[in-house]
Amino acid sequence: MTEPHATEPSTTDSHGTAKPGITELGTGEPGTPDPGAVDSRGTAALPGLDLDRLADRLGTGPLTGELIPGGRSNLTYRVTDGEHRWVLRRPPLGHVLATAHDMAREHRVISALADTAVPVPRAELLCTDTEVLGAPFYLMQEVPGVALRHRDQCPWLTPDLAETLSDRLVDVLADLHAVDPHEVGLSDFGRPEGFLHRQVSRWGKQLESSRSRELPGIDELRDHLAATVPVTRRTTIVHGDYRLDNVLVTTDPLDISAVLDWEMATLGDPLADLGLLCVYWNGVGVEDDPITGTVPTLPGFASAEEMVARYAERSGADVDGLAWYTAFGYFKLAVILEGIHFRFTRGKTVGAGFDQIGRLTLPLVRQGLAASAGER
Repeated sequence: MTEPHATEPSTTDSHGTAKPGITELGTGEPGTPDPGAVDSRGTAALPGLDLDRLADRLGTGPLTGELIPGGRSNLTYRVTDGEHRWVLRRPPLGHVLATAHDMAREHRVISALADTAVPVPRAELLCTDTEVLGAPFYLMQEVPGVALRHRDQCPWLTPDLAETLSDRLVDVLADLHAVDPHEVGLSDFGRPEGFLHRQVSRWGKQLESSRSRELPGIDELRDHLAATVPVTRRTTIVHGDYRLDNVLVTTDPLDISAVLDWEMATLGDPLADLGLLCVYWNGVGVEDDPITGTVPTLPGFASAEEMVARYAERSGADVDGLAWYTAFGYFKLAVILEGIHFRFTRGKTVGAGFDQIGRLTLPLVRQGLAASAGER
């Protein structure tokens, strides 16, 4: 086993479950298993998961497993020996950039948070021996709950419950940002000095590598962000992609049972999490929004402004200047989606729906400019 590096993780890939969002749509790499595939014996085929080798590694009896479908980055499977049930995470098939799919990093952060107020799955095993599955992987506890992505998942969600869920989502984020990295062994988990400057630079470089058409306003937005980087007032553990469909929700009682997708976690400015949550909460600004989901539009959910106010009250943090972080969230998401569009036009992205991604970039740029205007 190895410890992950102490630099910021790659910000182009994410959790392998089926959720439309900033990172799941970041690669669309060929080689993602088809959950409906079968092998030559007519039984379910699970590319990337050799159940016999895994059973030998675990010292258990025969295993059965299933792919949790829809992910286009890290692959996620349910595995059981009939007595125990686990969730296994591994990089995509044929992955190239190890830092984009750092299993040790994810395992480390959920292990560190196990005894805090932040709900996370229990980490069971990290295996860096690539002889087992062809890539590093880890096992974690299977946690009850569902990731809410679409309105039709929520016929039970009354306005009162929606209000409660809004509050709980904010409170969990505040709890995360209250964790002292030193106390949980994460003091070397990132480089907080210069975090925001590096983020703007990173996504600016990503934009340059994805240019294929005119994008009015995007350079203005990037330049404004670069020229007005705020001073970080405190450093915390940052999730990097915190939103409603990156948590599991239980219904009886209503609660958040786990925060998922820690691939982009690091040490940095916590307002980056809050600003990006506002981006997702407000939506892309187009009909049939395939990125941010539709659940927060149901009656009873708090507005983004109300959630920010609750976060400020709950955390005691100064949220003045949040407009910059929200504008940056729009810019980052616009660059990611433009990168997907770039790959799609060159036949390097597989899967349904990628032909619609390109139409979202300019609405995000416009919202980013509007948000940045609020700080001028």
